[in-house]
Amino acid sequence: MLQKTYPYYLANEPVAANTDLEVTDKFSGEVATRVAMADAAAIDKAIGHAVDAMPAMRAYPPFKRQAVLEHCVKRFRERYDELALALCIEAGKPINDSKGEVTRLIDTFKVAAEESVRIDGEIINLQISPRANGYHGYVKRVPIGPCSFISPFNFPLNLTAHKVAPAIAAGVPFVLKPASRTPVGALIMGEILAETDLPKGAFSILPAHRDGADLFTTDERFKLLSFTGSPVVGWDLKSRAGKKKVILELGGNAAAIVDGDQAAKLDYVVDRLAFGAFYQSGQSCIGVQRILAHASVYDALREKLIAKTKSLVMGDPKNEKTFVGPMISESEAKRLAGWMDGAVQAGAKIIAGGKVDGAMFEATLLEGVKHDTDLYRKEAFGPVAVLERFDDFEAALAQVNDSDFGLQAGVFTDSLAHAHRAWDALEVGGVVINDVPSFRVDNMPYGGVKDSGLGREGVRYAIEDMTETRLMVMRETW
Repeated sequence: MLQKTYPYYLANEPVAANTDLEVTDKFSGEVATRVAMADAAAIDKAIGHAVDAMPAMRAYPPFKRQAVLEHCVKRFRERYDELALALCIEAGKPINDSKGEVTRLIDTFKVAAEESVRIDGEIINLQISPRANGYHGYVKRVPIGPCSFISPFNFPLNLTAHKVAPAIAAGVPFVLKPASRTPVGALIMGEILAETDLPKGAFSILPAHRDGADLFTTDERFKLLSFTGSPVVGWDLKSRAGKKKVILELGGNAAAIVDGDQAAKLDYVVDRLAFGAFYQSGQSCIGVQRILAHASVYDALREKLIAKTKSLVMGDPKNEKTFVGPMISESEAKRLAGWMDGAVQAGAKIIAGGKVDGAMFEATLLEGVKHDTDLYRKEAFGPVAVLERFDDFEAALAQVNDSDFGLQAGVFTDSLAHAHRAWDALEVGGVVINDVPSFRVDNMPYGGVKDSGLGREGVRYAIEDMTETRLMVMRETW
């Protein structure tokens, strides 16, 4: 069970300012807990504390940063079940998936602990011409300054961890705005960070409504904004962020290609496609939305995928047998249902699922979806996938690229030539061979191109963004 109320964290300290934010159980719709909500004055104060903390954070040695991260790993393990249940309640995520996300939270902090003591520099040979004779160059990485983080509702533990853990490793103070629909996990994270000796002002975790949180974007005291969420919001924030560096992890409508040589492996392929499409009710920016199957395997794959989709258990996310829980809200389910209905009116056929009841949306598979419909062009962000056939591998690659998005893509193939061709040709941040685009390991570079964002996450890559290169040139004699 959740606590009755949760404070926010301002300059490392819990503040029970109010109980203005109601957090609902996404399955029952009932209020599960109440959380303190930050106003503009609190946000402004947190930024000031982050600025004041910068000298102490720069001086906070790597071994101490590592100790903080290792403490978090220990405490996350001790509070594993609590974190998983909180996630299950506030996000509606099936309990087995919630446990998996806690595991990834731990993995991300473990990797950050390792990286915190190997943020190295280099020696540069400057003697490329006679005028530089006797000069030597040295490079190190230094913390960029106070950072602003805005995290989403769909992975409220792990995607928050991908901002917080690298920040601690890099030695930058931060102010975090967790998603108002799912703030509890981040606040538990804050409670654990408050047990450490991080310098005062090193972190603030402040739930706030979007319309009251402009300072996270516009305040010039921040030197970096890292946002994960919808493309519409993300690109708007970038346009208003001023001079600060901006990292955007946005949406997608990820595709998976099933090559013609996969006939003997369709059971595996179908299991992975169903997972990628319907895991977490499809609320993942790298969820499988488009499935392109070669004509030679299309009919067999279609039959198996329909059966698999219909077999998925939908219901209470606290039940360990549940695979498909509720979407984050009834309004989101209605939005996706409207897109599905529009596709059907344009000629598509629902071949599995299609029923919607409140926030509960059946795992749904369609074919014959026109390429100009919302369901095909936009990010579904729900448990719906579209199936289509292809005859030519190059044409399939071109179809995957016919998208405003470019986050990740999956290709099931036994052909090394096709694997490398996909890697060369697909306009995405990552190509996953013989698995779904939904695959992610927390130390890999993760991010997209086109409308899917700017920059890369993955602990080492995030640390690079949160630090700057500083050069020293030394003349040997003078």
